[in-house]
Amino acid sequence: MTFSAAKTGLLEWVDNRIDQLSDWHQLIFEHGETAWREYRSSAWYSERLRAEGFTVETGSGGMPTAFCAEWNNGDGPTIGGYAEYDAVPGNCQAADTLQRPREGLNVHAGGHTDPHSALGISALGGFLAAKAMMEKHGIGGRLKFFGEPAEKVRGSKPIHAARGYYDDLDAAISFHPFYMLPLCNTTRWNTHCGVAYAMIYSFECDSPESWQSQGSDADSPIAAAHAAARAPGANDALMQMYQTSKALKEHMVSAGCGWSMNECILTAGQATADNLPAQIAQIQYLMRVPTIEMAERITSILDRNAAAAASISHCGWRRDWVCKSRQGLANHALAQATWDNLQAIGAPRFNQGAARDKAREIQRNLGLEPMDNPFLAETEQLITPQAAETELRRELPDWQQHFTSDDYTEFCWHAPTVRLYIARPTLASPQAGFKYPAWVMNALGGIRETIEPMIDCASKTIGCTVIDLLDDGETLAAARQEFEQRTGGGIGGSLWQAPLCDYDPPIDFRWPEYVTTERGREWWIPGQ
Repeated sequence: MTFSAAKTGLLEWVDNRIDQLSDWHQLIFEHGETAWREYRSSAWYSERLRAEGFTVETGSGGMPTAFCAEWNNGDGPTIGGYAEYDAVPGNCQAADTLQRPREGLNVHAGGHTDPHSALGISALGGFLAAKAMMEKHGIGGRLKFFGEPAEKVRGSKPIHAARGYYDDLDAAISFHPFYMLPLCNTTRWNTHCGVAYAMIYSFECDSPESWQSQGSDADSPIAAAHAAARAPGANDALMQMYQTSKALKEHMVSAGCGWSMNECILTAGQATADNLPAQIAQIQYLMRVPTIEMAERITSILDRNAAAAASISHCGWRRDWVCKSRQGLANHALAQATWDNLQAIGAPRFNQGAARDKAREIQRNLGLEPMDNPFLAETEQLITPQAAETELRRELPDWQQHFTSDDYTEFCWHAPTVRLYIARPTLASPQAGFKYPAWVMNALGGIRETIEPMIDCASKTIGCTVIDLLDDGETLAAARQEFEQRTGGGIGGSLWQAPLCDYDPPIDFRWPEYVTTERGREWWIPGQ
């Protein structure tokens, strides 16, 4: 593949700015902000994009930590991309070769795992590099770059999609650091991510005095005498819901289709040991399934479980949506074009220089003999989209068309979309069956020397694909034609799946976050 002058210049731009991109990544990694509470990260991106000449709408879609940035260079296609920047509670690891939390925080604080910090900076680097080449070579078109919070709960993209933010895109590029083989240094072909539903069930005991209207306290002027039997209350309802849903999990959907359902209990702030029943308790579920029908089936069972738990605990209940995201839609034309750029650029290189030294230091600190080539071999190898698809399908039944979940799939129904995976730094096992502790992957995603090869490769691949879509009419025309065919006519077509989002942004729940008190800024769970 011969690069055009614009794409050659783009590669040079990334080479010249890679130190700055790494600096930016360090900022986002250190913020470590979690779903719906990424205030500093979102503000940084908004300010950076304005400084680069973009106009920025903050709070897009009614989400305080989302944004929509645009830059126009005259007539031409509109190409979309995005940053994610949400971290995960309980994964506070410093960018270090030893296990320790980030400075001034405890281990329960948020931290980047995938890492979304590098995901966002890589995408930003690609779009800024493309912008520079558009200006230099007079390439017309519009760049639309989104801030997408709360991906870990599949939060923002269904809302952006339902509110029309993606409708004017001609194509979109979705990038994610690799998280499983064989999807490493490749693009996704047929089997895209599936459906994700997430919801919060709230139980409220708002009239505990009516639990028993007879007994030893029947004539007491006090509504609930301290010695009387009390209503079970919201905590009991939540535990009934939790246990029932665990017990019935295998009956919610047939086994063997790669589905999962996870839950977390939200804190309601009732830290008391008094004998009053808990008034409110909340539990969140997030399911990952191949089809909408499966998600609806599981939801109906969860609803029945909630109703049963509430009825025996003297509570009311309600369900609030956090996410309803659609399954992905393939686009071979765009996947191939992106792959062609990646193949010409080459896979990232980890087993050399400072990255290799840092990896060996981690192994030494774990009591292991440092390896000559400490990084997983696959992280430095390319695999064609078609070969990756064949490997992925080995574990799936023939009928299943989608696997795992990520809400990039929302873009797929509004414009041709590619899903790109570039290797993140991953250590090779010194012996069969050995697994590194989880902090190691988190640390490697933050250490400048180890994550920089991924940022470099991803920025270049994304940027070159943007240039192709703007400057090579055949690439975009083929992608648009395929999109029209797969949707039966584009947005609103006979095969098109409309947004499932029919709810407001779930921003007012008690999501984990950093707080500022008289003690200073700290994570919401105290360190002691």
